[in-house]
Amino acid sequence: MAQAQKGPAATPATDAARPAPKRQLQATRISTPPKLDGLLDEAVWQSAPIATKFYELEPTPGPIEKHPTEVRVLYDDAAIYVGAIMHDVSQDSILRELSNRDNIGTSDWFGVLLDTYDDHLNGYQFIVTSGGVQLDARLSPTNGEDGNWNAVWESRTALHGTDWVAEIRIPYSAIRFSKALEQVWGLNFVRQRRSSRQKFFWNEVKPQVDGFVNQWGELTGLRDLKPPLRLSLTPYVSTYLNHYPYNEQGKQNTTTTFNGGADVKWGINESFTLDATLVPDFGQVQSDNQVLNLSPFEVQYNENRGFFTEGTELFNKGGLFYSRRVGAQPLGFGTVDGQLHAGTRMADGKRHAGEFIVQNPGITRLLNATKVSGRTSRGLGVGIFNAVSNDMYATVQDSTTGERRDVLTQPLSNYNIVVLDQSLKNNSYVSLVNTNVTRAGSTYDANVTGGLFKFANKANSYAINGRVIYSNRRGKAFGSQDEISDQDGYKYYLNYGKVSGKFTWSVDHGIESHSYNPNDLGLLFANNNISQSASASYNIYTPFWKVNKLSTYASVAYSLLERPMLYQDAGLYLGGNTTFTKSFLTTGINLDAAPLTRDYFDPRRAPLGKYYVRKPANVGINGFFSSDYRKKFAWDVKYGARVFTADGDRTGRYTYALTLGPRYRASNQLSFVYSIGYERRLNQIGYAGGLNASDSTDAPMFRRFGGKEGDVLLGRRNVTTFTNTATATYTFTNRMSFNIRLRHYVSNVHYRDFSRLHPDGLETPEPTYARNRDNTFNAFNIDAVYSWWFAPGSQVSIVWKNAGASFFEANAATPLYFDNLSNTINTPHNNSVSVKVLYYLDYLALRPRRG
Repeated sequence: MAQAQKGPAATPATDAARPAPKRQLQATRISTPPKLDGLLDEAVWQSAPIATKFYELEPTPGPIEKHPTEVRVLYDDAAIYVGAIMHDVSQDSILRELSNRDNIGTSDWFGVLLDTYDDHLNGYQFIVTSGGVQLDARLSPTNGEDGNWNAVWESRTALHGTDWVAEIRIPYSAIRFSKALEQVWGLNFVRQRRSSRQKFFWNEVKPQVDGFVNQWGELTGLRDLKPPLRLSLTPYVSTYLNHYPYNEQGKQNTTTTFNGGADVKWGINESFTLDATLVPDFGQVQSDNQVLNLSPFEVQYNENRGFFTEGTELFNKGGLFYSRRVGAQPLGFGTVDGQLHAGTRMADGKRHAGEFIVQNPGITRLLNATKVSGRTSRGLGVGIFNAVSNDMYATVQDSTTGERRDVLTQPLSNYNIVVLDQSLKNNSYVSLVNTNVTRAGSTYDANVTGGLFKFANKANSYAINGRVIYSNRRGKAFGSQDEISDQDGYKYYLNYGKVSGKFTWSVDHGIESHSYNPNDLGLLFANNNISQSASASYNIYTPFWKVNKLSTYASVAYSLLERPMLYQDAGLYLGGNTTFTKSFLTTGINLDAAPLTRDYFDPRRAPLGKYYVRKPANVGINGFFSSDYRKKFAWDVKYGARVFTADGDRTGRYTYALTLGPRYRASNQLSFVYSIGYERRLNQIGYAGGLNASDSTDAPMFRRFGGKEGDVLLGRRNVTTFTNTATATYTFTNRMSFNIRLRHYVSNVHYRDFSRLHPDGLETPEPTYARNRDNTFNAFNIDAVYSWWFAPGSQVSIVWKNAGASFFEANAATPLYFDNLSNTINTPHNNSVSVKVLYYLDYLALRPRRG
């Protein structure tokens, strides 16, 4: 049997914190591609060198596999071919649950890992399960394993006796590499044997070593590779049928729309690729998990739009890009009410109503978006992102004349990001990031520039990393003649510590100035902050006693306002997690304690420092239990509790929460997952809302408090939240599936009493305040998706979405769950049924073949 892998069979224990020596495998050039059938019966497979003797990583790092894996690599002018045989005990030991693309499920799997520039930082991952389901990901220091990245490649799997076989074809159009005549790529193979929950790597990966790609072996023998012309077009057409029961004269309950556009991918050269989406349609993405937000900060939602999740590791450097800003709610969405013409009283004494809002779109329409990204053979990564959104208008109508007019809510806007990222030795890098938002008209523009770095020593045992960022905004606030206030700001952050070994530690320090604002294209909840912390962790990676491994951590943190420099908060944090050997029950626990803290943000008063809400000393606990997913029935539990000390005559403040998540796998094709969460916050003190000068109940207090810039109304409240989510999935084949997800969320707020917040945290009761500020928020969503990948990169999807939300105030609010469920069901819902077809066209497959 041909062998071409080099490297020692084991690593001494004294070198546990050092990477294992790199093994080598030679690829074999072929002239005729093998048939992709999962058989590996062609002669070219038999003559190729073999990679075998994989090292276990989980649950016990180090031992050689007992059931061998054999991998061979071929290549030609068009693709890399990988053939793998996974030996096992019996077919019953090979778990084969079917699942959606990019979802492993309960299944064995095999993966190919490629570092095509051999920079030890960035890589590609191609995985296929024993049931033939594909997964792929980009690997980088920024995003780790980014599963949102998708490529077009082919694979076949088959069972042969007690073995299963994976045959993979990765076209050169799916990856990027240099045009050097002779190349060496970073390489690793990974196998998951699900029945024993063991994971193996060909080149040993040690959990004590910082980094992942830097622990791979090498693929040699690659000669005369020519990066192909990477040009593909993925046009789409989609149609929507929308129904909402307006039941208003002159307004249609049912509407239809038809859309068309395309995604374009063009390899500018061997290193860089342009991705563009023209007239994109994101109407089929999963609905947001809406929540009631009582905090002074916005809610961060997940990004579900494919174009903004695929291949964005460069753009996420420094955390300056929050892609939901692109195509977000228009700047002036919430200011349209203030621009309505008021009603008038005519000469005859009759009063005529003023204007009302007919339409106010909550999402900005994108015209196009483009990405250019890549990395040179010398490790320089370059990323350029650009998107343009259209003017957005609200439509308002005069109640008397019926005349309509448009109110601008968002001007034509251009979003741009430029990233330069240089990979260095020893798992290190330096980066430069710039984000820019330019808007038409007189409203403000924004620019943010940041420098980032990480330097590790030669042994990759100690590292220092940091960032320095400057934000600049110029122009007038939208809809105002006032200049933007936070024109210049800065942030810096430094961290130093031990990054490899069982015991690691770090210390850090950072400042975000009071005028630092990256939020036009980034996301920062609160600036004006000075923070410092110290942390340590101790991990045991080999089984002992009754557990497989143990991870623990401890940290202390302390923060101040930057201007004025005042104490904010401090905390002590402890925790850990482990997995039990026999049951594979995984559990984790986190403990924390904090002294009296000051919340300067909840009062919603600027500048910060004058008002703050006292938060008494408190201790908290939270954690989770997760059972063995190999079993048909499994479950997850999350819990949490927090207890506060007495604050004057205010006692009994605490929080508790519990989430139960049973799941049942009826067969390899059908599965169910359910989650019910309950949270109760008692005697919470917080901002109760603004006082309305025109409200008869609020007006006297509004004047007494000093108007909009004066004292603040606080409320002591009980908040009860239920979240129910149910998901069912049926997978017909490894390319066709149906998934339905239902979510009901309800949160009820009941105010017990109110107080007046004075400067310096002083509170005085307001027993005479009589306005009922109770409220209840309900949200209900159904997302049903049928998906069929009928050809590589080509898909048909049929989606039904049902969405409804309601907000009840004062006497209409109800704490009763089933009343809220009934209200949710009976509230008008928007129903949408859509069909979308996209077809992948590859220039290399379409071009005429030379005879």
